[in-house]
Amino acid sequence: MSTPDELAHATHFPAEAPTEKKRGAIRNRLVRGVKRFLPDYVFVMISHRKRVGRFPNLRNPTTFNEIVLDRCLHPKPVWTTLTDKLAVRDYVASKVGEKHLIPLIAVPDVFTREVFDSLPASFVMKANHGCGFVKVVRDKSTVSFEQLSHLADEWLATDFYQASRERHYQPIKPRLYFEKLLLDKSGMVPADLKMNIFGRKQGEPFIYTGVVSDRFGSPRHDFYDARWNRLDFELGGYPRSAVPAPPLPNWDEIVRIASVLSEGLGYVRVDLYAPDNEIFFGELTFTPGAGVSRFTPDDLDYDWGRLIREMPAS
Repeated sequence: MSTPDELAHATHFPAEAPTEKKRGAIRNRLVRGVKRFLPDYVFVMISHRKRVGRFPNLRNPTTFNEIVLDRCLHPKPVWTTLTDKLAVRDYVASKVGEKHLIPLIAVPDVFTREVFDSLPASFVMKANHGCGFVKVVRDKSTVSFEQLSHLADEWLATDFYQASRERHYQPIKPRLYFEKLLLDKSGMVPADLKMNIFGRKQGEPFIYTGVVSDRFGSPRHDFYDARWNRLDFELGGYPRSAVPAPPLPNWDEIVRIASVLSEGLGYVRVDLYAPDNEIFFGELTFTPGAGVSRFTPDDLDYDWGRLIREMPAS
């Protein structure tokens, strides 16, 4: 929504508004162009300073974000396969069974009108090589092939590695795919359970779960421990819910599934969905937030970093 000053400017100086907008677009393109040619180390240092508020210590990474940045720059080879949202399905099936995979509708080599025509009335379009490549289609009659094809072309042309220098994304071959649309009994897209797995402590799973609810409406982000006690902190830009959510009836099984999927991988974030007592896999993330997520309070950046450093070697 425009501010009163913007409206006044547009009213009294109509010829200047397009010029300024064009200048802004040129500036943005120049900034993106310059950033593209920055060495990875320089890029992540600047990004961390801008988003977190301080320059990271990459010689001796201590905070959670610093450790994640180090992972971005020095990934393990297996992370590429486990981050590829199509290739990881074999791993998930072997660990917990195919019943926890969201059903695939199509994985076309080329997105054609014939593929579009064959899609059901509702579905989700995704790409396998990064984050944010998600288009929820509740009613196919409200979108056209041309709209989805244009979006798909944008996704497939995106080098996700360039966005945040997470090097394990670079070898992934971009693929488009279509999944069944998951809805709960109320017709809502289920909450995204982002389960940060820090191993076990005194025999119990040590997990901090970020619950992102109403992702495509008014998103809320709340954190819970392994016993579903809500925690008093924030991560990223989403606000907390007014009241804690009730414990999920199958929470113990959710924790078990996440723990099995994380076995032998060291720290990892396991994303799951749990509509109506079912459990579906979302993704594995080894570099959450690309190392530039702001914690509130900031002390938690150091606390989470310590938790990772205290984990046994994977």
